[in-house]
Order: sequence, then structure tokens, then C-alpha cells
Amino acid sequence: MTGTNGAYRREDVLRMVDVTDRQLRSWESLGLVPTRETFGFSDLLALKTLKRLRALRIAPKQIQLAIRSLKLHLKDVDEPLAQLRLTADGRKITVHVAGSKMEPISGQLLLDFDAKELEKLRAFPPSGANEKVAEEWFQRGLALEETGAPVEDAVAAYRKAIEADPKASGALVNLGTISFRMRKLKEAATFYARAMEADPEYPLAHFNIGNLNDEQGNFPVARKHYLEAIRLNPRYSDAYFNLALLCERNGELLQAIAHWQAYLKLDSSSTWASTARKQLDRLKRMVRSK
Repeated sequence: MTGTNGAYRREDVLRMVDVTDRQLRSWESLGLVPTRETFGFSDLLALKTLKRLRALRIAPKQIQLAIRSLKLHLKDVDEPLAQLRLTADGRKITVHVAGSKMEPISGQLLLDFDAKELEKLRAFPPSGANEKVAEEWFQRGLALEETGAPVEDAVAAYRKAIEADPKASGALVNLGTISFRMRKLKEAATFYARAMEADPEYPLAHFNIGNLNDEQGNFPVARKHYLEAIRLNPRYSDAYFNLALLCERNGELLQAIAHWQAYLKLDSSSTWASTARKQLDRLKRMVRSK
């Protein structure tokens, strides 16, 4: 199913998500998902969310607007379709964040948050001119990626963001992800490390560098960063999923069982939950047979 780099091939993704190649290419042309031939776990989550929203008759333009707005409003979210739980209330999109609901276009909270949670959700607070400039370049980089512009243009925009604000962790992470996709793994690691230095409490940076080390076989380092991502965001289901797989590969069945169970507490109904449940049942049978 997967290649040597741990990514899913396009034909596998079409089968797993149950969409046609024509439908996927349409979503790619609209900028709803990046255009690529191999896909990671987060890509699959994003595609499943997108398929569900379209099944609920949410218009592509509304999804495009929601994606852009969520990236603006939520600091640690650069892949809303993969990282957030998006549902539909009639013909409107609702996002579930930290146990509450938010209207993604305006960023209006539909249920009250406490002050601490509200602070976590604020994106790029306008405390200085440099941060405003950095945010503008960051958003330009995102737009370039979404519209399929040459990757060099997006890279240039993200670098401008970092020039304006060296602590622009979102731009650093995105540069790392671009480098990762181009198989420039050392460069990707450097960008992720800089993002973590700029914002030590950035779960996505830890998750991504965990994936990088996981792929390279540096399992202790990968484990450390997955666990740190979970510490920073206890509802980071992707981190639990990958950590469970890592433990399985290392023969740590009881730990894998615990991580699958934690994942299922966060996601009990998706297709990925079905996969997790099958893995959990299989491991339980293996433990009982010993």
C-alpha cells in the first residue's frame, strides 16, 4: 500500500477514500487539497473531511473560504481539513475546537471559552508591525500553495515572513513541509527545529518532526516528539494514531493498545476509527494468545 517513503500512492488513496480520480483532480484544481501523487496520513484525513462536506452539499467556494479563515484565526492550524473536526449545520460549516464550536468564516465562538482557551485560539496577535508584515507574507504563501503556483513562489513568501518575524513558526513549519515533500530531509528538520525554538508549544511542529524521524527510523526521537505533541494538545488524534503504529512496529503491544484506545476516545466514528478498532482488536487477540 505504501512506498518506501511511507506515503500512500494515488491509486491507494482513491480506493481508501472512495472517490474517482476525476473528483480528486477537481478538488486539487480548486485548491481544496494540494496536488500530489503520494499522500500522507494527514492528506487522507483531509480528503475524508472534504468528501463528507461535499456529501452534505457544502459548496466548494464555501469550503475554500472556511479553510482560509481557519488558517487565519487558529494559530496552530495549517491543515484545517485534517486537523479539525468540521461538520455542517444546514448549509453552514461548523468547526469543533477545544470542546466548543466556532463559525469558521468570522471566527465567532458559538459557545463560551475560558480565557486560557481563547488565548490559545488567537492567531498572530497584532502586537507589532513586523508581525503584521509576517502574517501578510504567510497568508500569501498559503494562497500560492492553494492555487498551485510554483513552489518557489510559496517558499519566497514564507521566507519573507521569516525575515519580517524570525519567530513566524507557521511559515517555518510550512517551509519544513515543502522541504519534506521535496525529500530534502535535513533541510526539513532544520525548519521544524527552528519552528519549535520559535514556539516550543507548537504541537504541529513536534508532530511533523516526529513524522520525519519516524520515516528515517529514528524511533526514540519520533516517540519523544509525538508524546510532546500530545502533551501540548491532548486531543491530537493524529499523534496517537502514529504513536500506536510506531509501538506496533517495535513490538510494544501493550503500549500500542493504550494509544489505539486513546485515539478511539477522540475519534470513534470515522473510517480511520474503523482501522484503529481493527488494529486494537488484533493486538488484544495477540496479547491474549501469549
